[in-house]
Amino acid sequence: MLRDISLAIPRGQTLAVIGESGCGKTVLLKTIIGLLCPSRGAVYFDGRNLAELNDKEMSRQRTRFGFLFQQAALFDSMTIAQNVAFPLRQHSRLGTQEIRRAVFDRLAEVGLPESLVSKKPAELSGGMRKRVGLARALALEPEIMLYDEPTTGLDPIMSDVINELILSTRKRHPVTSIVVTHDMRTAQKVADRIVMLYPLARLEAHDPQVIYDGPPDRIERASDSRVSQFVRGEAGERLMEMRQQQAR
Repeated sequence: MLRDISLAIPRGQTLAVIGESGCGKTVLLKTIIGLLCPSRGAVYFDGRNLAELNDKEMSRQRTRFGFLFQQAALFDSMTIAQNVAFPLRQHSRLGTQEIRRAVFDRLAEVGLPESLVSKKPAELSGGMRKRVGLARALALEPEIMLYDEPTTGLDPIMSDVINELILSTRKRHPVTSIVVTHDMRTAQKVADRIVMLYPLARLEAHDPQVIYDGPPDRIERASDSRVSQFVRGEAGERLMEMRQQQAR
């Protein structure tokens, strides 16, 4: 759930959205891309209200976005080549050879060899599936990249591989990026700006849901104790709240 969220994201910025589970981070991503329609307020992209677009215009608008899903969301029945080629076959007029070349180029960008193209997702490790998902998200050379928990379920080394790919993607393509993550290492490494959301269920009626909005290098010194506790992974105050709830 989201309430009274107001964010302006300039072109070219990498924004990390952090916060506890259930605070609305993924809802925010789905609202930005138009998969969810806000009950109040509006989402504007390039000055246009997404709610006012017809189906054809909305479909065209979505091709300007790339989305790396939390579990990569690859099609199990398709090969790696078919997965990466899927958006190109759906939304471009490229021929077979051009699509094949584009698939190889995107896989090379994320550090995967051409020898993987005939494999199925089940044959790959979690880190490899994430990279295939990123290659697919980049297939149409989007202007906006959305990452939903890109390092969840990965070991520290592979998490850093994904972080480096997010950074290299920004260098290769002039993209605006929004990264939803629980991983403070990811947020502080890849972002120009961090926004922290707080769960509505634990807020008073008029409390703001955004409790931090600023640069990564200042978040550890945030005056709001809820922010500093999240950054440092300190559970003391949260445990006390949970005990009080159980005692009621």
